[in-house]
Amino acid sequence: MTPDERLLDGITVIDLSTFVTGGFCSLMLANQGANVIKVERPGVGDDIRHSGPPFVDGDSPYYWTVNYDKRSVELDLKSDAGLDALYDLVETADIVIQNFRPGTADRLDVGYDDLVARNEELIYCDISAFGSTGPWSKRPGYDLLVQGMSGIMTVTGEAGGDPVKVGLPQTDLITGMWAAFGIVGALYRRLLSGDGEYVELGMLDATLPWLTKQAGTVFAGEEPGRMGTKDPVLAPYQTFGTADGHLNIACLNQNLWWRLCEAIDRPDLPADDRFEENADRVEHMDALEAEIENTLEERTTDEWMDVLVDAGVPAGPVQDVDDALYNEQTGAREMVRTIDDDGTEIPVIEHPLNFENVSSGFESAPPDLGEHNDEVFSEIGYDEEQLERLRREGAFGDPDD
Repeated sequence: MTPDERLLDGITVIDLSTFVTGGFCSLMLANQGANVIKVERPGVGDDIRHSGPPFVDGDSPYYWTVNYDKRSVELDLKSDAGLDALYDLVETADIVIQNFRPGTADRLDVGYDDLVARNEELIYCDISAFGSTGPWSKRPGYDLLVQGMSGIMTVTGEAGGDPVKVGLPQTDLITGMWAAFGIVGALYRRLLSGDGEYVELGMLDATLPWLTKQAGTVFAGEEPGRMGTKDPVLAPYQTFGTADGHLNIACLNQNLWWRLCEAIDRPDLPADDRFEENADRVEHMDALEAEIENTLEERTTDEWMDVLVDAGVPAGPVQDVDDALYNEQTGAREMVRTIDDDGTEIPVIEHPLNFENVSSGFESAPPDLGEHNDEVFSEIGYDEEQLERLRREGAFGDPDD
C-alpha cells in the first residue's frame, strides 16, 4: 500500500439500514475507504434525514454526522424492478448491512439466504435490538430502551435520584462499532478462506460487555448504583465545582494524591486518617469531596488548570459540546473540519484512527436523497436504456412523482 491508499479501498458496502446502528457501522467503513452505497426509500429516505430540529437549510446536521462519504440510491424494495436492481448491486458488493426487525428482511426477500444465493462470498451483517433468537427477539427496540434494559440507567445520575439516560445514543453507537469490528474480521477471514460470512448481533448483547466495572461489582455479589461522577473504587476521581464552573480530577494512585494536595496547598489532607490511603478516601468520599471542593471554589477553572497541569495532576474542565468540538487540541489534531458541498461548508467530525502507511478520513459530504441513482447503476454496467427502464418501472419510486 502507499500513503494515498486506504485500508478498505475496493470494498463495496450496501447499507440497507436506517438511523444510527447500521449507519455508524457503515460510516466507520467509509472512513477507511469503503465504497458505501446507502439504499433509501424513494421520496422519503432514511428517517434520520428528518430527525430534528435543528435543521440547516432543510438538512438535519444529525444526518450529516453518520453519513459522510456515502452515496445514496433510492430503491423501492417492494417493487420487482427495485428488488432486481438491488440484487444486481449485491452481485458486485462485498458487504450488506441491515437493521430490520427479525423476520422483516426475509419478508422483503433481502434476507441472508436471498442475497448469498446471488453472491456466495458476501458478508451479511444483521443488526437488531435483541438479536435473532430469544423471547424478546421480535420486539422493536431503540437506544432509550436498551439503555434502560442494559443497566446503564441504574448506574447513571446522582445517588438517590431517578434513572438517567446517557445524553448521547450510546447503545446505537456501541452496536455500530461492534458491527464494524465483526465485518472487518469477516473480511480478513474471507481473505484467508474465500468464504463469506453471516454476522449477527443485537443492541442489548452489544452493550453488556461495556458494563465492565459494574458487572464486576455484581459478580462479587454486590449491587452497583448511581454515584454521580464519583467512582466506586477510586478517590478522588470525580467532578468538583470551581469558582466559575466544574473540573474533573482523577487520582489513580497515591503519588497523584500527594501531588494534588501539594498543588492546591492542602498538606493537611494526606495527614488526615480519613484520607491517608485510597481505601480510606473511598470510605469517606463525601467528606473528601467537601474538603476539596471548598478549596477549588476559591479560583476559576482556568486558574486551577494552570496549577494542576504544571503539577502533573490529571485534570480537565467540564466543557460544553461547542468547546469540546472547537479548542486548541481538537484544532491541532484536525478533528473537526469542513467539506465543501456545492458551495456550502458541511462540518465534519473526523474518526480517530491514524496510520503510518495508509490514509484515512472523510472526503465527501453526506449525499442528497437519490443523488447517485444513475451513477451507481452505471458503474455496474447499466446503460441509459436500462436506467430509463428502472425509472419507468418504479425502481426509484413512483415515476409520476
